[in-house]
Amino acid sequence: MRLDRASAALSEAGMPVAVAQMLDFCGDVLQIALPHGDPAQFRAILDAHFAPADMLVAPGDIREPQLFVSDMDSTMIGQECIDELADFAGLKPQISAITERAMQGGLDFESALRERVGLLEGLEEDAVRQCLEERISATPGARTLVATLKARGCHTVLVTGGFHHFADPVAERLGFDRVVGNRLAIRDGRLTGALEGVIVDGDAKRRVLLEEMERLGSKAVSMAAGDGANDVAMIEAATHGMAYRAKPALREKADGWIERGDCTAILKLLEIPREEWVSN
Repeated sequence: MRLDRASAALSEAGMPVAVAQMLDFCGDVLQIALPHGDPAQFRAILDAHFAPADMLVAPGDIREPQLFVSDMDSTMIGQECIDELADFAGLKPQISAITERAMQGGLDFESALRERVGLLEGLEEDAVRQCLEERISATPGARTLVATLKARGCHTVLVTGGFHHFADPVAERLGFDRVVGNRLAIRDGRLTGALEGVIVDGDAKRRVLLEEMERLGSKAVSMAAGDGANDVAMIEAATHGMAYRAKPALREKADGWIERGDCTAILKLLEIPREEWVSN
């Protein structure tokens, strides 16, 4: 019934459905093809009839990426690292409020980051390690997603506005090829409340994707995944931009989104058969 209603709405919008079929290898994936139409309007109509859903819309064939660039916090892991770290300092409500404003797009990312890190001044570096071990866990399906893409020749990059103290071990656990993140300044075993080096913000994430694409060549396909406002530029620059349990500021800019399944839903949307998934 939902497909019938969606098909009727598409026809009324001047976008008649050419093909609508369940994929043979995966019974819960519906593939819809149109001879012509506007991708944004197509997404909006499908969203109105199928939400919440996992979806990817492309103007041509959906192709497997040679490059996968992903945010870390609330995308490849289920937490916001700085919020969890703030809990050790007894500052979680203050820092979480700043994080939420930044992710919703209501606060400049760099200013928000420096403000939050400043509140952590004096926290022992051991608290960072303890937080990582006790609080940080991979998003369901993340390891399988990365391993499967890598097995098919995809270069994987974890790029985060968070910190290398977390991102390096997370990337190792999940199997990413490269890590880009911010660095906490440490003195005498304690956080100074400052950052070292260039800030990784939304523009920096986009630059990382474009640099990798330049290396791979103009015909390469890229996919980016994220959840917050600082991922918008990266998402828009990718061939396939995915919003994972995302804030509205990112969701409305994405080519697709994951709202029901875990990270392996991306593999389904890329039409990779389950028997070819790599679990480790």
